[in-house]
Amino acid sequence: MSTMTLSNIRQNLAKFNFNDLSIPALVLLIMGMLVIPLHPMLLDMLFTFNIASSVLIIMIAIKIRKPLEFSAFPSVLLFATMLRLALNVASTRVILVNGHEGHEAAGKVVAAFGEFVIGGNYVVGFIIFAILMIVNFFVVTKGAGRVSEVNARFTLDAMPGKQMAIDADLNAGVIDQETAKTRRAELAQESDFFGSMDGASKFVSGDAIAGLMILIINLVGGLAIGIGQHGLSLSDAGRIYSLLTIGDGLVAQIPSLLLSLATAIVVTRVTTTESMAEQAGAQLGNPTALFVTSSIMAILGLVPGMPHLVFIALSGGAAALGFYVLRRSAAGVDTPEQIAAAAAMPDQPKELDWEDLDQVDLVGLEIGYGLIPLVNADTGGQLMTRVKGVRKKLSAELGFLIQPVRIRDALSIDPDSYHIVLKGVIRGRGKVKVGREMAINPGQVYGPLEGTPTQEPAFGLEAVWIEPSQRDHARALGYTVVDAATAVATHLNKVLRDNASDLLSHDEVQQLLDKLTAKSPKLVEDLVPAKLSLGVLTRTLQSLLGDGVSIRDMRTIVETLSEVAARTQDPEQLTSLVRPRLGRMIVQGLVDDKETLSVMTLDPGLEQLLHNVLQQQGQGQNMVIEPGLAERLFSALRDGTKSVEDQGHNAVLVVSPAIRPWLSKSVRHRVSELVILSYGEIPDDQAVKVIHTVHAETKPNELRR
Repeated sequence: MSTMTLSNIRQNLAKFNFNDLSIPALVLLIMGMLVIPLHPMLLDMLFTFNIASSVLIIMIAIKIRKPLEFSAFPSVLLFATMLRLALNVASTRVILVNGHEGHEAAGKVVAAFGEFVIGGNYVVGFIIFAILMIVNFFVVTKGAGRVSEVNARFTLDAMPGKQMAIDADLNAGVIDQETAKTRRAELAQESDFFGSMDGASKFVSGDAIAGLMILIINLVGGLAIGIGQHGLSLSDAGRIYSLLTIGDGLVAQIPSLLLSLATAIVVTRVTTTESMAEQAGAQLGNPTALFVTSSIMAILGLVPGMPHLVFIALSGGAAALGFYVLRRSAAGVDTPEQIAAAAAMPDQPKELDWEDLDQVDLVGLEIGYGLIPLVNADTGGQLMTRVKGVRKKLSAELGFLIQPVRIRDALSIDPDSYHIVLKGVIRGRGKVKVGREMAINPGQVYGPLEGTPTQEPAFGLEAVWIEPSQRDHARALGYTVVDAATAVATHLNKVLRDNASDLLSHDEVQQLLDKLTAKSPKLVEDLVPAKLSLGVLTRTLQSLLGDGVSIRDMRTIVETLSEVAARTQDPEQLTSLVRPRLGRMIVQGLVDDKETLSVMTLDPGLEQLLHNVLQQQGQGQNMVIEPGLAERLFSALRDGTKSVEDQGHNAVLVVSPAIRPWLSKSVRHRVSELVILSYGEIPDDQAVKVIHTVHAETKPNELRR
């Protein structure tokens, strides 16, 4: 039983984090020094530890590259100040109680510093100590406090602008959500840090004042105790207590000065990728400045009465350093830090972790190695520019920001091939030839063209790969001529437009709402989440995009949804209720030059038949009709679409609002060029002309549930 208990204790101790006891132990040490008399040897150890910790802190401050790398500095400064003040209290107690015993009453460290500074002259000792106090309090501490205050103020004032810059980069696709979250956290941490440093600098200034007061107390109190209680003469008491007081003050002021300097270094650091030493070395090692300095020192050294040897020696040293820096720059020699970084090669392969697992790109373009010149702008590649143009154009037309397209080379595909990838799935393929141009047959040309026959990847039109020198001849014959980058960009544009609903997610919808909130906060607040959830709104907008309807007019969409949200929460029904309010925007791109909308209609009998089936089944877009009738209907729609397009009109079919959702969904991938509208979506003042009626022969009992 005892063995098991012992084992449990060992396991619990193994799990315990003893690092958590470091700060409580330091607090107990400070409290102990304030109330418990310390032996002179222990004082020596603590004074030495205080100096060493101050040196460590200033070395860390010099090596950091940005202030946030030492984010614990305000707390460290607080504990270091309290430790030093506690040491002052402990040493004061020893000086006043045991000072009559001699100059080593408070330990050998205090005695050594006192003898070193005084050097047998008490007046000089006081002057030196006073100078250290002035330098610490009025120069370093005051300056660091002012810089901390200004930094805190400017950081807080700049926060809104920096937040907007992060949001702008996120909206532009420059950074992702995770990076934006990290940058926001760093911004908040930076604000907290400089606010804390503004307060922490007061610790240093208060410490300097406390050091001066402790000096006076030690000296006056020591003289009074030495003369009044221990019977020392004024001369002996002055000698002993002056040495102890100045030694104690100096032991405290040197770490205080180091911490003040560390504070100034931290708050005056400019965020770079270099440490203070690297930054100063790179910027001060200016050959021109060194040569000018050498010349001035040489001129001063030639002035009569000047110490010629000193000035000439310094002039020669500055010139030699300038030539050394100039030679290193000309030879392209790496700095010691660069050499060390290059030598630090990993001996073991990096362990696989979650950072190595990439998420699928929302939009990607994989190209074969033969198409890499299309991406390289240095060799005239225009693909990057074309892709940016596609994103900009689609974003303006569809009403939301299209995510960046990640272009990468893929060795697994043919050199001249490319894949358009959406959410990790290939949605488009094609082949292009670098250095050749594609002459596309738009349907009517006036002669053959020599070249390599091909097929235009976006719309499947007949095309020919020709040499650039044949461009003018091909255009004269009626061909549409594009380069390889334009062909890829056109295909990308079609794929993105056809799959616009897949590109819209909750994040984009929230950005649209935030943008609308800036102008109409009450309108958005009334809809989300009071009447509709963000998910339902997202699916409704996706449904509109699936129908080829732009969501640019978010104000009208939100107003309509606020009115009809009480009637239904179904995204498809909400889409049908929103479309009539967007009718004018939907129709504007379908009218001809005379502002007339040329449309097709269904045969009245066929439309009534579909309407009856819809009422009987009550399944909305899931209506089921007999396969033979469906095939004849879609065939008739394809023929009608081709006939209307041959006449030079857009293929637009107008049907009743009840059957429009089902028919639109059914023909979307069968007759992609056909636009289906309901009667209610056509504005009352829009001129309409029926140019074709769709007939599909029906047979008895063809309809089934």
